[in-house]
Amino acid sequence: MTRSAADIISALGTGIHVDGAWRDAASSATFDVVNPATGEAIATIADGGAGDAAAAIEAAGRAQPSWAAVPARERAEILRRAYELIVERADELALLMTTEMGKPLAEAKGEVTYGAEFFRWFSEEACRIRGDARRSPDGKTRLMVTHEPVGPCILITPWNFPLAMATRKIGPAIAAGCTMVFKPANLTPLTSLYVVDLLREAGLPDGVLNVVCTTDAGGVVEPWIDSGIARKLSFTGSTPVGRTLLEQCARGVLRTSMELGGNAPFVVCEDADMDTAVAAAMAAKMRNMGEACTSANRILVHRSVLDEFGRRLTEKMSALTVGDGTTEGTDVGPLVEEKAVTKVVDLVDDAVERGAEVLTGGSRLEGPGYFYPPTVLTGVTPDAELMSTEIFGPVAALVPFDTDDEAVTLANDTEFGLVSYVMTENLDRAMTMSERLQAGMVGINVGVVSNPAAPFGGIKQSGLGREGGLSGIEEFVETKLVAIPVR
Repeated sequence: MTRSAADIISALGTGIHVDGAWRDAASSATFDVVNPATGEAIATIADGGAGDAAAAIEAAGRAQPSWAAVPARERAEILRRAYELIVERADELALLMTTEMGKPLAEAKGEVTYGAEFFRWFSEEACRIRGDARRSPDGKTRLMVTHEPVGPCILITPWNFPLAMATRKIGPAIAAGCTMVFKPANLTPLTSLYVVDLLREAGLPDGVLNVVCTTDAGGVVEPWIDSGIARKLSFTGSTPVGRTLLEQCARGVLRTSMELGGNAPFVVCEDADMDTAVAAAMAAKMRNMGEACTSANRILVHRSVLDEFGRRLTEKMSALTVGDGTTEGTDVGPLVEEKAVTKVVDLVDDAVERGAEVLTGGSRLEGPGYFYPPTVLTGVTPDAELMSTEIFGPVAALVPFDTDDEAVTLANDTEFGLVSYVMTENLDRAMTMSERLQAGMVGINVGVVSNPAAPFGGIKQSGLGREGGLSGIEEFVETKLVAIPVR
């Protein structure tokens, strides 16, 4: 039987986990975690500082040599056991996730399935880290290429996918033989703490994964970067923060992976299948209430099908039920905090003032909780602020276009390049557009491109490196050459 959210939370660790043990913050400071559906505190956890950060990175440094020496098969078995535990306790994890960040239970269960797959995928990849051995072209040297753990890693995850973002980083680090210091988002740390306990139960040795929850991210992360112990940083979050971290990492020449902001275009061509296009738009726009870097931010629709697409999308959006994600029948939960609602309100108001028409929604809902209704805007003008800013809310902004060239120009008119979507029944058009769109990922007639078996990441200001797929583990290993003369 699934425990209540309160019982699950009461059994969690304190928020700081160092060398295999939970502890209070050195300063005894704490902070509250709030349920966004009610605005009420649901947990109080340790608020780490510089002293806790130092203890965590030192523990990771001490554990690195012995952990790197653990056979790949043993590391793989730990990940496999953790995967099985997540699947076994999916209902508890989903309830915990919904309670701390708002997404409906059905969607939270989907994230549990998705997040668990990273542990299964990287359990399989742990034993497949490849090397090379051959003679040099002149025949005088034997060249042996190996891949070794990069070393202690700093992992920083966002609030919007608290399970999947944790497993997507922790999984390859464990598989590669790296120790870790981990800072979950302070808005949604509870799911991550649950995962830490799961990994301990699965047999992860002390010191391999060390966690510091904090409201002072800079006061914890910068000492980690400057410690001289960390050799890698993996961050998912905003582009401005990513830039700052890159500057800090340059001081110690740390390896970096950055999954940053997005401004995804969703292109609906005149030959698109409307059923497919509307279903894909709903998936791309409404996943996680629109609070996703892959969310369709600008929906570019050929003028000849704009009215039909807008009508059908509005019907779907207006039929969604808004409420507490733990309540049966809820389709759309709250946004994560009050600031998120205020941002959406400001973006919608700005678009309307500049000439956009509201087809449904358009005004915030009364509390308690941080709710905004599914909204469709049409006739959004190029100068509207939401054209260049991630909405991070349930707002579909429709923009007309007349030619493929115009659509591509509009789509690429952004500093970001994470994902683009194209709806068309013409294979040649699909391939041509996918080649011209400046994005690390392109979805053709689908609204979700993420898959643990595929590389996830962007170009331009959307980041560096890839997570998942064959590329994911490569981010956590260094290449070493051993040259041996032929005698």
